[in-house]
Amino acid sequence: MKNSIILLLLFSVVGAFAQQTMALSKVWVADQSNGTYKNPILHADYSDPDVIRVGDDFYMTASSFNCVPGLPILHSKDMVNWELVNYALQKLTPPEVFDKPQHGKGVWAPCIRYHDQEFYIYYPDPDYGIFLVKAKDPKGEWSEPILVKAGKGLIDPTPLWDDDGKVYLAYAFAGSRAGIKSLLVVCTMNEAGTKANNDEVLIIDGHRDEPTIEGPKLYKRNGYYYIFAPAGGVPTGWQTVLRSKNIFGPYEKKKVLEQGNTAINGPHQGAWVQTQNGEDWFFHFQDKGTYGRIVHLQPMKWISDWPIIGSDKDGDGVGEPVLYYKKPNVGKTFTVSTPPESDEFNSAELSLQWQWQANPEVYWGFPSSLGYYTLYCRPMPKVATNLYDVPNLLLQKFPAEEFTATAKMTFNARSDSEQVGFLVMGLDYSYIKVQQKKKELYVSQVICENADKNGAEKESEAIPLRTNSIFTQVKVSTGGICEFFISENGADFKKIGSNFTAREGKWIGAKIGFFALREGIVYDAGSVEIDWFRIDENK
Repeated sequence: MKNSIILLLLFSVVGAFAQQTMALSKVWVADQSNGTYKNPILHADYSDPDVIRVGDDFYMTASSFNCVPGLPILHSKDMVNWELVNYALQKLTPPEVFDKPQHGKGVWAPCIRYHDQEFYIYYPDPDYGIFLVKAKDPKGEWSEPILVKAGKGLIDPTPLWDDDGKVYLAYAFAGSRAGIKSLLVVCTMNEAGTKANNDEVLIIDGHRDEPTIEGPKLYKRNGYYYIFAPAGGVPTGWQTVLRSKNIFGPYEKKKVLEQGNTAINGPHQGAWVQTQNGEDWFFHFQDKGTYGRIVHLQPMKWISDWPIIGSDKDGDGVGEPVLYYKKPNVGKTFTVSTPPESDEFNSAELSLQWQWQANPEVYWGFPSSLGYYTLYCRPMPKVATNLYDVPNLLLQKFPAEEFTATAKMTFNARSDSEQVGFLVMGLDYSYIKVQQKKKELYVSQVICENADKNGAEKESEAIPLRTNSIFTQVKVSTGGICEFFISENGADFKKIGSNFTAREGKWIGAKIGFFALREGIVYDAGSVEIDWFRIDENK
């Protein structure tokens, strides 16, 4: 009996280790396992990141635009190793709008804060105003959105609870909606932080030398109010910091981080975080086109009450981003971890990396404990000329510059015209298409350019299949170059179609995943069982 118990415990430990190993990315790990890390810490599209520390825990959120669920919540113990643990928004509001894809709309740059034993996320919808969601536990259920301040074009909110009990909100403007831009303002809020007052004060007009200043983050330190804000544009700008002894100014300003001689363009908006041991760090994103807005971590220090971010090699007070650096001092070393990528679909819950293009409906698909996820063939929306306006695309972010994604799926077609796809999605897209025609299955590659402008799909020659269970694969190389392959036995893969260059979506990076479609509504639609999806290194 004793030996049986020992063996059982051993198998449990081995199983847990195997599960942990499987969860770790095979294509991008920032932790170098030698006390250092490499940038980006997340080579995935977590745009406009904001980060806070609560005790020994760090939490990040990011823009999610029209992708649902929205407002991702990531957790870390050391700011280098991150896990995706939740979403603060399960559906976007108003539902009559976001039940359909609204590319580039929805959740723009959010701000996460901890106040009075609660987590707050302020986020802007540029068409409606500034919203707030709250939670006692960031890994639990978040509140329904509260409209804190209504108005078109109000973006990038950041609150501050001051030492005297007063509450403030700084924000910026989207010129596409507000008709004004390159401005930062501050207003007061009620004590609960649920209602912003109409008493805005202009802090800076950036038109002269801080063009497109936006993304403010409001802090207080040593009696100074600080506003960290990027300027100069997303792919080409720099980090500016404003400071004043008075919340309403006047503010001094200083450039503190720029691309310099590095390959890290932008560097765009982010967050200042201090460790338990008093070290200062700064998160920001880099716009990497097809791959989205990826997250970097920079060392930071204070000199004469001004921050210097990154490496200031020439001593002029303006830092440059670092590629490698020693890890933050948080008192101990933690397990290497990465957000989820591969999925065996063995859980009764859909893994957190997957998102839809709009608010989901219950009959799109179901997880199960049967070892696969089932997508059901739904009719194309009448307004859709291609996949750009199809809501039921099950997608996740590109995880690295180079990777191979392979999936096993079984297509249970019930009528002709039903089709399923293994998809690389963006403003241009391509997919492996499996379709039933005259009760036979065929496979082809489809490419669509300028999908956002009603571009037409072009299909390669359709090849007959001998089985309804197939293996699909895409190899992504530097620059987003995609090669598609298929196999009927999981061992012998043959290239299908032609090379395709992935493109970013509307304010997001390219994504990869699945769909199931048909013509018209029937009583019993066909489906695809997705057995597994695996991300590996290119070979």
